[in-house]
Amino acid sequence: MAITALPTEAEAQSRERQERIERDRGERAAARQERRAQRAERQQRTERRAQGERRRDRLKATESTGNNRVDIAQARRERRENVRERRVDRRQDRRETQRRNRTYRAERNRTYVDPNRAERRAERIAERRRDARREARQDRRAERRQDARREARQDHRVDRRQDARREARQDRRAERRQDARREARQDRRVERRQDARREARQDPRAERRQDGRREAREDRRIRRDAYRDGRRAERRRDRWEDRRIRRDAYRDGYREARRDHRRARYYDGRRWRDYDRWDHRRWRDNRRYDWYRHRYHNRDIFRLGRYYAPYRDYRYRRLNIGVQIGNLFFGSRYWINDPWRYRLPNVYGPYRWVRYYDDVLLVDVYNGEVVDVIYDFFW
Repeated sequence: MAITALPTEAEAQSRERQERIERDRGERAAARQERRAQRAERQQRTERRAQGERRRDRLKATESTGNNRVDIAQARRERRENVRERRVDRRQDRRETQRRNRTYRAERNRTYVDPNRAERRAERIAERRRDARREARQDRRAERRQDARREARQDHRVDRRQDARREARQDRRAERRQDARREARQDRRVERRQDARREARQDPRAERRQDGRREAREDRRIRRDAYRDGRRAERRRDRWEDRRIRRDAYRDGYREARRDHRRARYYDGRRWRDYDRWDHRRWRDNRRYDWYRHRYHNRDIFRLGRYYAPYRDYRYRRLNIGVQIGNLFFGSRYWINDPWRYRLPNVYGPYRWVRYYDDVLLVDVYNGEVVDVIYDFFW
């Protein structure tokens, strides 16, 4: 612990310290003056020696007979000896000054006694301990921070790896689903193509007969199921729809179209044509009816939703031109009332554009014959 001195003792100590400082200053000034005097004395001594040497050299030069090699060598030896003596004198003077300075410092250190030396030593020790503790705390904090950062980096790495694995699994699942869907679509397309080829290879007449028999059987089964399930209202609604189709056909002038030749014709932009002679290739050459490009720029229009077949448990069959279908397939709910919206040519008389799953059929509503077909028309 530091001892607090009284005011009088503190003043006495400060006064002694000032006197000691003044005494040291006087001693240092006296020592500087003494060193200057010694330096001046040495310089005078060296100058006197140099003058004496120069006089001796002149005397020797006057006494010498001229070009004597022995005298020249002796003069060189004497100059070398003089240089050595001057070096020895300088070294002795330097050592003497160093010894004097050491003795002066030792005397000054012996005479000076610091009363607060123990206190300062204790303060230095305490300060070193505080510094050591502070450094230890800082080291521990730095280690903790490094450990926390290392753990955080490890946690981030683990999280990133888990996220990457999760994303990879999700991507693989999505790819598998997409592949499965793509394969399913390809399988459906292949099945459709195979069905189309098989149907094309078969006899159209036999196919029509089979379709007629199949539809008759389907109608009988539907009637039987409807009767059993109490669905007489559906049959009545179908009957009413058939009557309305016949009535609308009568109002639209189908009978007059058969009687009057002019009303049984239509104009396709180039010439008049008969309804019975529908050309399913000529209108496709007209750029006004480029439905494929129109569908590319207006995809939402061609998304009509799910197709509900008129018969239960009925599946898609690829229909060709010339096939006759039942009247429920070209009912009013399957009509395309605005063909120009889909860039299809307007038709009149007994023909109607009808939706069949994703295909579009041009049907003669009198006999149910398919006059024209566009496959994969809707999405």
